[in-house]
Amino acid sequence: STSTSAARACERCDQSEHPIVSRDTADTRHSFANAAEHIHIIFLCKVSDGTLHSLDTMFKSLASTQAHSDSAWTVAWSHGDHKSRIVTGSVDNAVNIWNWERDTNKIESKHSLAAHRLGVVSVDVNTTGTVAVSSSLDSQIKIWDLEQGNLIKEIDAGPVNAFSVKLNPRDNGATLAASSNNGKITLFDAEKGEKQAQLDTQGDFAMSLSYSPDATKIACASINGTITLFDLTTGKAGSLVHQFTGNHSLPVRSIKFSPDQRSQILFSACDDGSVKVFDTREAAHIGTMTGHASWVLSVDCNAEGTQLATGSSDKTIKLWDLRSRKCLHTASDAHTDQVWSVCYNHDGTSLASVGDDGKLHILDCPTVA
Repeated sequence: STSTSAARACERCDQSEHPIVSRDTADTRHSFANAAEHIHIIFLCKVSDGTLHSLDTMFKSLASTQAHSDSAWTVAWSHGDHKSRIVTGSVDNAVNIWNWERDTNKIESKHSLAAHRLGVVSVDVNTTGTVAVSSSLDSQIKIWDLEQGNLIKEIDAGPVNAFSVKLNPRDNGATLAASSNNGKITLFDAEKGEKQAQLDTQGDFAMSLSYSPDATKIACASINGTITLFDLTTGKAGSLVHQFTGNHSLPVRSIKFSPDQRSQILFSACDDGSVKVFDTREAAHIGTMTGHASWVLSVDCNAEGTQLATGSSDKTIKLWDLRSRKCLHTASDAHTDQVWSVCYNHDGTSLASVGDDGKLHILDCPTVA
């Protein structure tokens, strides 16, 4: 039957060792000998009420807006459930703050900040959703009041010490970490704007950072494919725990710890088109997910640690089931250019994405039972 053939086709896709493009594109559909046309495979999932729905219709854009006049490179979403604030940063030097109402599916501009002299490469939001941080190619780190849109603190990180920035989740952003193109991570007191310590990856350009949920560790991904793990409980200087080498041979542009504090699982997104899974407790590479046709530029994990989202230079966004490590669905029509950054909301029901087209999209995220 058609359903049986479709299921077998899905199985062949999932078991393939070769990266695949969106299953909706012509070059990845399977031909059937007795069919005059290609069969469009519809993925079904069971939601909480037991009803079967098509992921094709559930993983969709709820709202979009032209967020920036140039490429948007970074997005962050407040994880406080009282307000749905989204922060975006762009090559146009601006940091924009947005409100999104789920009931009306409207994205409204809250503040537009002429924040930096050069492009904004990274933004983050603190745990309670009151403060945001931005970093720029101008080597400035700026801390913002999300409600008022006021500049709270400006930190001059020096000529090379501000690329990816992350606020410490344990102290609600009282401290922050910034990576640099000399391979070092600088820890700052965000309130005083003072440098606390510097961690050395002993490598190249440090492209991305991620704190563990309890902020006892910080991971750093580099342009040479190395991922370095530091222990932050051993004193202000921290200590290098482990380096994952040989798993990626190309730049790792994004990493993310699972929010499940017990698992200490880390995900990486790489220019080799793969997403890799690491157990940081055992210092082991434990899995690989492939599916994008080009660089994977961004990765994020939902609040329950059951689903992963990735954005790619192939212009698509993929959702992954972390239990099976299989691709649930591909959104191929949200962006018209490469997708630089994706970020879940606080409960994992929605996903924000930005890309080279300058647009901000909010997508509905189906949950598989």
